[in-house]
Amino acid sequence: MEDHEGGDGVQEEQAMLWSIQEAFERQTLQIGASACGATAVLDVLKALGVDVTPEEADRCVQTRLRRNESPLPDYLLSRSEAGATHAQLIRGAEEASEGKVTGRFFHLHPRRLVSLFPWLARWIRKGAVPIATMNMQRAVPEGEEVPDAWHHQLIFGATPNAVFMTNPFDVVSEGELHERLCSESVLLIRREDVLQRITADCCLSTLSDPQWTTLDVEGQVKQMILEEEQEEGGAKLTHITTPAAYSSGVTFFALQQSELAQELLNAPELSLL
Repeated sequence: MEDHEGGDGVQEEQAMLWSIQEAFERQTLQIGASACGATAVLDVLKALGVDVTPEEADRCVQTRLRRNESPLPDYLLSRSEAGATHAQLIRGAEEASEGKVTGRFFHLHPRRLVSLFPWLARWIRKGAVPIATMNMQRAVPEGEEVPDAWHHQLIFGATPNAVFMTNPFDVVSEGELHERLCSESVLLIRREDVLQRITADCCLSTLSDPQWTTLDVEGQVKQMILEEEQEEGGAKLTHITTPAAYSSGVTFFALQQSELAQELLNAPELSLL
């Protein structure tokens, strides 16, 4: 893929939808629980000149919530799909904009043959607005706690050594971002969130879909229970690994009737590494 474009040196060095000052002034902060996707869609529409209310964006994206009061099996199911997938973001943006905006998702897992900065910069310079769908449990800085969820963030700029995002305002290295954008569809659930929902009649055999049995979620939970019953110390599972509804990658949005939208929709998937 030819990612580098001609032009002056400044254009080669950066591609920005907004300046940093504009991003601070225009960004939308999280509009509700698990609503990072709807929040990012709000900023996409804003960048494309379409104004909608936070309530309308959230309704159209159909944000799913965690069922924190549920027994363990249903709680784990709710965690695996809480928030929104990239498909919900695309449908939500189309509905909230009354068909004015469309989107195209590019998978970045399994690993793709792409240099992230030139690829992002090329589309941003054309006017496309990207949302990153990331597994924040990857590339966790040493000493920091493992985050509790995946995250959608609008990318408003890219330079050769940094990518700029909103909600929260963040600057990350290309390598760090790529690690989070190239993840299997899995979610780590903290030990305490599992143990506090175990009851005497807890039955995990209801989690029988293939992705749950492949990861042996029931076996992981039994291991945690066994560790609690054993008196001696030793290393204990800090998390269990469950399936997640999300796919890691980038969705680019554009005005539906534009040549850019057609170019996005017709672009091939990124080649596997």
